[in-house]
Amino acid sequence: MEELVDLIATDASASDVSDKIKDALMAKAAARIDAFKPEVAADIFGDEEYEEGEEVVDELENEEQPTEEDE
Repeated sequence: MEELVDLIATDASASDVSDKIKDALMAKAAARIDAFKPEVAADIFGDEEYEEGEEVVDELENEEQPTEEDE
């Protein structure tokens, strides 16, 4: 962040300042994503089996199929 202040204080080009701001924002976004990765991975690939999907499949298989009269 100090580098950004130094660029502004020394009248660096607007593109240099803009690039430094973009780099800082990307670094913050990447840090937040990295912080959420373990939680999301545990939710998706955790030790608990995902049984809800099986229930949905069973419901769809048991659902009445449309007949020619319904169409």
